[in-house]
Formats: sequence, C-alpha cells, structure tokens
Amino acid sequence: MNLDNPYEPEIGSIPEQEELPEDVESAETGTTSVGLTTADGVVIATDRRASLGGRIVSNKNVQKVEQVHDRAVLTLVGSVGGSQSFIRSIRAEANLYEARRGESMSINALATIASNFARGGPFLMINPILGGIDDTGPHVYSIDPLGGLSEDDYVVTGSGMQFALGVLEQEYDPEIDQETGVRIATRAVESASERDTASGNGVTIAEVTDEGVDIHAHEDLAELL
Repeated sequence: MNLDNPYEPEIGSIPEQEELPEDVESAETGTTSVGLTTADGVVIATDRRASLGGRIVSNKNVQKVEQVHDRAVLTLVGSVGGSQSFIRSIRAEANLYEARRGESMSINALATIASNFARGGPFLMINPILGGIDDTGPHVYSIDPLGGLSEDDYVVTGSGMQFALGVLEQEYDPEIDQETGVRIATRAVESASERDTASGNGVTIAEVTDEGVDIHAHEDLAELL
C-alpha cells in the first residue's frame, strides 16, 4: 500500500527477465524442418529423430509438425517442452479468435501472434516453421528464437538447414504442384539426414490445401521420391 496516499490504486511491478543459463544459450536446435509453397498449397517436411545434443538418438519416431488451425501447421524445432507449450498456445489463440469472430484467423495474423509469443513468452530455444493457406494464398514463415518473422517461398530451420537449402536452391520453382513439392521437400530432408547426425529416421509430411491439413509419416523415404 502507498502510505502517502492510501486511496491510490496499487500497481504491481513488472518482473525482470532472468538471464538464460549458459547451457541454454549455447544449445543447438537438432532437427531439419522444411516448408515451401506450391501452386496448390503448402508442404512442410521434417525428420523424425529426437536426439540429445545431436549425439544420442533418444527417439526414432517423433512427429515434429502439428496442426494449429483449420488450414495451418507448425513445426516443433528446438526445446521439446518449449515447442509443445508454444503449439498449445497458438492453437488456443486460433480457436479463441474463431469462437469470438465466427471466422478463421488469417495466416498472417496467426504468424504475427506466433512471433509475438516467441519474443515475449517463456518458450526457450524454438525456431519453428508456420505454414498455411487462406484467401490470399499459401504462406510459409520462419520464426526465430527471438521472435523475428520471415516469409518466403521456402524456408528451412534446424541443424540440417545448410544441407537442405542446397536442394531447395536447385530444385524449387513457385509453380510446382503439390506432389512435386512433397518430393522436393523429402529430398531436402533426405540430404540433411545424410550429413546431420541430429536428423534422420524418415520424414513426416504435412500438406495444407483448400481441403484442409493432411499429416502423414514415412520411415522409408523412397515411398515419396
């Protein structure tokens, strides 16, 4: 209470953000996630390996992409707990928007909320890809750990990004159809899996079109190539 003026309303203090532990600051996001637009929608591809520091494989069957909107998906990249909490928050915001307004949130608005959460929330070490389609067409965004938002025809995040980017630079074209987009995204993840120890064990594909979201996993990449 303010003793000088007992009728003045009390205002709480804003807590200062604590410095991150050194091991968190130096951590690397071990995975490969690829997102690209096609003439028909969006393709997101991720590997299926969970590792500890890129050295020990802790799980060989991880789904690293989740639906967060009727026509949008988000990848899990970086801290597992942070990514899961982040996805739950984005999904809740999208559902709340639809309940209040009676319409789906645009992908740009969804991406803006995601970047704001990444910048101001307690989600440590995440670097996801958001992909979706709305009335303005298909969109893919990369969201960096500090909340920076970048939209492009194709984006890659994770420890295998340099290997996957080489494939996309050579093979991507904005006019490709959905089937071709799946093949290119799969080849990009395959290239990363060959050289990046934190990526591997197949691929999970998320396809977003006007018809909705379809997520399917493949242990054998040859099924898609």
